[in-house]
Amino acid sequence: MRKITLLICLFLAILLLSRGIMFAQIVTPIQPTSAPTADSSLLVEILPGVRKLEFRKVNDSTQLQILAGNVKLKQGTSLFFCDSCVINNNTNTFEAWGNVHVKDADTVNIYSNHLRYLITKRLAYLDGGVRLTDGKGTLTTPDLEYDMTTDIGIYKKGGKVVNKKTVLTSQEGYYYAGLRDVYFKKNVVLNDPAYKITTDSLLYNTQSQTARFIAQTLIKDSSGRTIETKEGFYNIGTGKAEFGGRPIIKDGKLTITANKIINDDSTGISQARGNVIIIDTVQKTTILAGEVYRDNKNDRILATRKPLMIIKQDNDSIYVTADTLFSARLSDLYTSKDSLTKDTIKGIKVVDVKTDKKSSDSTNRYFEAYRNVRIFSDSMQAISDSMFYSFRDSTFRLFQKPVVWSKESQITSDTIYMFTKNKKADKLEVFENSFMVNRIDPEVYNQVKATRMDGYFKEGQLDSIRAAGLAETIYYIQDDDSAYTGINESRCDIIDIYFGKETLEKVVFRSNVSGTIWPMKLKDPKEMRLTNFIWLEDRRPKTKFDLFD
Repeated sequence: MRKITLLICLFLAILLLSRGIMFAQIVTPIQPTSAPTADSSLLVEILPGVRKLEFRKVNDSTQLQILAGNVKLKQGTSLFFCDSCVINNNTNTFEAWGNVHVKDADTVNIYSNHLRYLITKRLAYLDGGVRLTDGKGTLTTPDLEYDMTTDIGIYKKGGKVVNKKTVLTSQEGYYYAGLRDVYFKKNVVLNDPAYKITTDSLLYNTQSQTARFIAQTLIKDSSGRTIETKEGFYNIGTGKAEFGGRPIIKDGKLTITANKIINDDSTGISQARGNVIIIDTVQKTTILAGEVYRDNKNDRILATRKPLMIIKQDNDSIYVTADTLFSARLSDLYTSKDSLTKDTIKGIKVVDVKTDKKSSDSTNRYFEAYRNVRIFSDSMQAISDSMFYSFRDSTFRLFQKPVVWSKESQITSDTIYMFTKNKKADKLEVFENSFMVNRIDPEVYNQVKATRMDGYFKEGQLDSIRAAGLAETIYYIQDDDSAYTGINESRCDIIDIYFGKETLEKVVFRSNVSGTIWPMKLKDPKEMRLTNFIWLEDRRPKTKFDLFD
């Protein structure tokens, strides 16, 4: 009789256990594989090792399954660990407490103090010190909603992601485990030893360490450089970045704006494309171009695609354009410290800017222009094949068939140096095959030709010229009423020419003069030309808008 009673009790216990497991959609290792209509991928399996298992019937439709001690559950490829758990067969949910650990398909691990899980929807609601890691980055947040089907986690009460030395915080976040992307929203801050990023929205990949910008974003690096952008990306690991949406970079004295900027911190090279504007507050210059390359480490700039440099002045700014513009530090033209105190470059005396107290960064700079150089200011215009300008001596050096115009005067030669003072034309040095033409009327030109010429300006206007070496001149003599009375055709060692407001006013021959004064009726002005005479008014930029014509 005792054996029969024991068998009946054992049978009833097995039946009760089987019915409780079926109601809760829990499959134990001893559950038959031919379980009724349930989707096997949604069934939760209790793994061996649970220390305590208790069934508690709440009402006719609800029965609880209570597990405690070393609880391990499995649903598909997802594992759940906790200290205790209650499974509700009516609501198809279970709750877990204490050392909760969710392991999702070997890619994501989530830890918390508490978990509420919707079994059929595969939705997990975790709270209490939530921590999610994908092996690359770690997310911590007070509350997290995690969808085991889509592998998407959501937090809305503030969260922090730590990826190596990078820390990101935001009010809201959406974590995509399959992509290892985190979409941060509201009060987003990224702190890295080299950068700080603040924005309203940011997409970050924990595997590639790439931050993608999808809203107005401010980036500030350890050197104080700031970047404002609306779109693009920055890879914290490689230092490569791309900024779009008309970004603005402020780097010390420079402000750079363009349609797109590509930057590589590892090499220090950046590229700006599309309507580029670079403003140098120290040099008081502005560069406009279609494309600009910058060597950030060596402070060098190369501008192409219709580049234009503006040297700002109060009343008469200078505009320079060419096929290519290049700017760098003047001291970088030398390879050794000793050469800085001894050598010269293109006629410039250079000192060591690190040791010369009188020198400043504002003068340790030059820029070069290559091919189709054109210069415009209200008082002076010029063209040449190439040009070198030093901020140390404020001098434009024009090479290969340069032409300079001032009012009605034109000067040509092999090489011309234009010195400026207080950013106004101050002096001209004209070398080899020097030729000056001063137009009085159509087809009427005063002319001076020599080996070398030196011109002097007053208040930015050409005031006088000294012509030396095989000097020749043709100039028209006028009376007080500006009527032509004769033509002077002469040669001399040295000739000084003085200008009035518009035209040549006086000519002085210094030594060894020979020549003829012709009556006007004996000479046709169209025939009065010195050898190699040329008038290039059609190439002269009349306004700053003509520079690209």
